[in-house]
Amino acid sequence: MSTSTPQHAPFFVILNAGSGRHDCNEVRNTIQRIMDEAGRQCTIIEVAQPQDLSRIARETVATAMQQGGIVVAAGGDGAINAIVQEAWQRDCPMGILPQGTFNYFGRTHHIPEDTAEATQVLLAGRLQPVQIGLVNDKVFLVNASVGLYPQLLQAREQFKRQYGRSRVVALIAGFFTLLRQHRVLKIEMNTKGVSRKLRTPTLFVGNNQLQLEQIGIPLTDALASGELAAIMLKPTSKLAMLGLMLKGALGRLGEAENIVSFSFSSMGIRQFSFPRRRIKVATDGEIVRLKSPLQFQVAPRPLQLIKLDEPV
Repeated sequence: MSTSTPQHAPFFVILNAGSGRHDCNEVRNTIQRIMDEAGRQCTIIEVAQPQDLSRIARETVATAMQQGGIVVAAGGDGAINAIVQEAWQRDCPMGILPQGTFNYFGRTHHIPEDTAEATQVLLAGRLQPVQIGLVNDKVFLVNASVGLYPQLLQAREQFKRQYGRSRVVALIAGFFTLLRQHRVLKIEMNTKGVSRKLRTPTLFVGNNQLQLEQIGIPLTDALASGELAAIMLKPTSKLAMLGLMLKGALGRLGEAENIVSFSFSSMGIRQFSFPRRRIKVATDGEIVRLKSPLQFQVAPRPLQLIKLDEPV
């Protein structure tokens, strides 16, 4: 159920200077101009160093809660994730201004990529509950994964630093990563009361309807009914992996024989080959190491996000 946004609540905008291809000064000036014209109080906090983002988000959320304000994340999916992590823990209302390359979270909730249009959504929208996922105590908005997919993301970031941010660069990075040697994970999966030992190059958990539709996995109804979507690859050759990447790019991954997909609300994962090691996990494009076992689940309460009412 949506609730009206307080008309006089101050906005606290955390602007990640490193997101996407946007000019930071232009973004800042656009936000401030629109807020001034609307007569709304707005504080813009610019974050220059990625390592400062979580701390600044934590401090800003505390200030917003004290003043009855709304925290706004301006950045790509990874930066938005870091800010949501702090806001969700304190049940702080949020808005977003998508500034990244893919912007899956914003696009799914019909928030424009144009800064001026997205700022108008903050003023005209309403607070609405939005499902988020958790892996252990780490929030994810779009996806979380273990195995090969985190390696693909690391390669993508290296290529981006050299060749710029674009979807083509991301695809090329994935191609070269799949040509390298990769380790098959040996895991124990426990979901819906059933425990199984499996071998897989990667396990991908999705919480974003748009991304699942784009790669061709028919589990979008599961998200609408309050579950998460899991995609697991069977062990296969490098050539077959390249074929899977191509099918994903063409939106036909669900047709592949060596793909297993299913929905769930809670799932435990234990790496039985090295049970005491921390596991490398990718959450919304950012890499973290989490203690085994991993617990993937729908968060027990939603994020309160400003968005426009969707047409019935």
